[in-house]
Amino acid sequence: MLNLGQIDRDTDQSPYRQIASILRDRILTGDEGFKPGDKIPSESALIEHFGVARMTVRQALSELKGEGLVVSEHGRGVFVHLAPPVRRLASDRFARRYRDAGKAAFLAEADTAGYKPGVDRIDVRHGQAPKLMAERLGVQPDADVVIRARRYLANGRPVETAISYIPAEFAAGTAIEQANTGPGGLYARLEEAGYTLDRFTEEVGARMPLAKERRDLGIGPGVPVMTIVRTAYDTEGTAVEVCDTVKVATAYLLQYDFSAH
Repeated sequence: MLNLGQIDRDTDQSPYRQIASILRDRILTGDEGFKPGDKIPSESALIEHFGVARMTVRQALSELKGEGLVVSEHGRGVFVHLAPPVRRLASDRFARRYRDAGKAAFLAEADTAGYKPGVDRIDVRHGQAPKLMAERLGVQPDADVVIRARRYLANGRPVETAISYIPAEFAAGTAIEQANTGPGGLYARLEEAGYTLDRFTEEVGARMPLAKERRDLGIGPGVPVMTIVRTAYDTEGTAVEVCDTVKVATAYLLQYDFSAH
């Protein structure tokens, strides 16, 4: 027996929107049976409970999928989307103390947010950077760069993809050319190679994801993404890496600290 209340047939709001609203409220409040990863009631159960047609229930579920609140798993049903909030320490995550402790930025974020980090789909190759990335690196469009693509996971769920571009001469002979960059990540390897990091700049944007990005990140068509293009500079003012990142907007909370002085 479902305990979801009933829709109001005397209101102007369509039944499917009412059902979507009821389910949305349960999901956002984390009620029992509607917590991240829980399987929500089946179409048949919802049809029987609300006394509506199958299409009405499907419209309600489609709306929730578009908002990124639920996901369908073929042959299993519809589940509340696991979207762990990743508190991103914008002014802190690249601090040298984390690299000295053998932690790359994503591991530092994991320690703060309390999720289990992971990385997969690592692809490392030599090639040419896209025009905009080459401009940020200050290299010619046909310059040889090391391209590192990977996908990051929080509690086993994809939350972002990232592609780094590093001038080939800076990465030569280092673990940056390998899938596993070792403790502290690629920034630690750059500093070991003599490129001491001094500052970073980031360009933050938001948009709807491309079809491939939706597949890679496992999100619905209505879920936006954040885009961050980061450029790392050494103490000589040379750009040593540009990273193009796409993040699931609903999985991140950006935190910035500013001095009042």
